[in-house]
Parts: sequence; structure tokens; C-alpha cells
Amino acid sequence: MRKLGFLTIGLFDGADPGPGHESTLNVIELGERLGFDSAWVRHRHLQYGISSPVAVLAAASQRTSRIELGTAVIPLGWENPLRLAEDLATVDLLSGGRLNPGVSVGPPMHFDQVKGALYPDTADVEDFGYDRVRRLLDFVRGEPVTRFSGTEGFEVFSDRVEPHSPGLAGRLWYGGGSLRSARWAGENGMNLLTSSVVKAEESEDFAEIQLSHIRAFRSHHPDGDRARVSQGLVVIPTDTASLEQRAKYEEYARKRTPRTAAPQGPARMMFAPDLVGTSSEIAERLYAHAAFREVDEVAFALPFAFEHEDYVQILTDMATRLGPVLGWSPRA
Repeated sequence: MRKLGFLTIGLFDGADPGPGHESTLNVIELGERLGFDSAWVRHRHLQYGISSPVAVLAAASQRTSRIELGTAVIPLGWENPLRLAEDLATVDLLSGGRLNPGVSVGPPMHFDQVKGALYPDTADVEDFGYDRVRRLLDFVRGEPVTRFSGTEGFEVFSDRVEPHSPGLAGRLWYGGGSLRSARWAGENGMNLLTSSVVKAEESEDFAEIQLSHIRAFRSHHPDGDRARVSQGLVVIPTDTASLEQRAKYEEYARKRTPRTAAPQGPARMMFAPDLVGTSSEIAERLYAHAAFREVDEVAFALPFAFEHEDYVQILTDMATRLGPVLGWSPRA
């Protein structure tokens, strides 16, 4: 394995949100000290998880110097692509070119309940499809957004999004869980984020489905087999966990296991089982996973609703036990 990353949701107490955000920043700092290649944050709106990952990563960029910083993922249905392009480029420059923005498409969650607040005048005509990603790609790549540029009085105007960060477009990721989205990401030259959720289209075997997505993506990407894919399974090593922690982790996975047995809901979503055990046990299960054998980058997801000390133990075991078993070496 070439690159090891982790993903956190960044939960906080609604009555006192500061400590939760500080915990997320501390976890990212720990990740850098442990030699992880990347740290990723989830995106949650109207919940008690990070609602503004770009702002959080701006803070993280000033408290770290090496680790790559990603979003997994920003749902573009909540965003104006032009404004988002400005924010992404700004944070990428502040981080020294370490930002890896992951995005997805589709209507905002619970759209009927939020559309009046989010798009009071345009809800019925908003396009939540791939064109929204294309707009973001064009803006980040520096394509013109207006026919006007030059000097007006004492002010100078550009015809493209400013600031422009030249390398950022090559670090844009698409979070896809279907064959169609995998092909689209490849055709448009993006990187592909795969997670622990896929759409059961041609099979009911999670690993087989995810493998088909990876191969479809690369077969449609200009870089072919060199196109970047990152896998994001929930992985919980227990090498140095206390007895209480192990019991908690196993119970967490047990409660989530039933949803992995068959496709869920009208969309037929399949969930991967959480991997809990010693690093050797987890490595054995990963090597048996057809899609894992196809990638050399991962962003293992941290479980929801654990304590800060649990995340410290899990990340430490990932970096010092599991990573080396998988052939990875920490970055200096």
C-alpha cells in the first residue's frame, strides 16, 4: 500500500460545539505526527458534524505542514460552484498545495424540508446533476467565467476565479457509488473516492461491485490503470485497545452488521461490514477483498460517536501496526 489516510466526521455537542471542532483538529495533527499521508473530513448539514469542512481544513492547514487534507465529500447540491471554487483555491494556497477536495452530486438530503431556506426562488429549476461538477471543474481549472476583465477606475478585475491554484484541478475527487458515476468520473479526468456504500446493480457482493466500479473508472480515464482511486472502509484495529474499548468496538460493528446482508431501500444500497480485530486479522480480511487488491491508496473511516481517546488508539494502531502489515511506511 502506497498511501494511508483516515476519515473523520468531526462530531460535536450542539450546546458547546467548540471542543468537538478542536478534537477534530487535534486528530488531524496526530495523524501528521503518526506519518499518515492524508486526513479527510466528512460533510454534514443541519447535524452535529462538520458543516463547513473547507473552513475546518483552513484551520488544519495552519496547524500542520505535510499531511494532505481532503473532503469526503462535499455534496454540491448545497453549494454555489463558483463560490466553492474560490474557497477551495484559497485553502489550497494556504496549505501549500495539500488540499484534496472530494465532491458528489444529487439533491440535498431532505430537500423538500430545506429547499425553502436553501433555494427559495430557484428550487424547482436547480440542476443537481453532473453539470454542477463540470462547472466546478471549469472554475478550478481557470476557465473564463465572464467576458469582462481589466481595470475599472482603481480596481482590477479578472475573467477567471481568483485566486487560481494551478495544481488543484488534478486533486479533485468524485465520490461515487455506482457504475455510472465511476464512468463519469473517469471520462472527466477526476480521481475516484470509493467508500463503504455502493449501489447493488450487477451483483449483491460488495467487493465485486466495488471492483467493477474501479475498473470501469480506470477504463474511461485518460490515465488508465494509473488513475487514482482511494478506498474508504470502516477499519478498527484493536491491538492496543483496552478490554472496554474492544467490547465497545465489537458492539458498534455488531449493530451495523444487519444492513450488510442485503441491498437496502429502493436505491438498493449495499454496505460493507466494519472490520474490527487485530491488525493481522484485518489485513487478512483486506487481502481477501477484491476491490482492496485493486488500489494502493486508502482513507479508512473512523467510526461515528466514539470518544477522542478511542480515535487516538485507533489511529495509532493504524499507523504503527496495520499500515506496516499492509506494506505501508509512515511519512517523515
